[in-house]
Amino acid sequence: MTPFGERVRSLRDAKGVTLKQMATDLSISSAYLSALEHGKRGQPSPQLVRQICAYFGIIWDEAEELERLADLSHPRVTVDTAGLSARATELANRLSERIGDLDEERIEAILAILDAVPPRKGTRRRVGVRRR
Repeated sequence: MTPFGERVRSLRDAKGVTLKQMATDLSISSAYLSALEHGKRGQPSPQLVRQICAYFGIIWDEAEELERLADLSHPRVTVDTAGLSARATELANRLSERIGDLDEERIEAILAILDAVPPRKGTRRRVGVRRR
């Protein structure tokens, strides 16, 4: 499951809407919506994120948060460490090898460390998306 899919599912459950009904209302297939919720499809389009926000009456900060979650929800990520230190490359590789072994407590601890590091000014995210 992706952060975006988890949030959409919780919004849908809170509203008491079935997956099939929401898909029909948004003019998308229920298979596609299910795949988005379960992280089996890539990031949703910005247009679909806006449709979902409108569907649930989400505005302002909550809409921005849903957009942020959509950006962080591609299930197949590549990390470009070109130009970074050898240790940074090692970190990326070891994380890719071991991420499936981490429990939720350790994942939360790693995320807290990352959240505490301010992004460098004038740099782009070094995370890319591999499309198949």
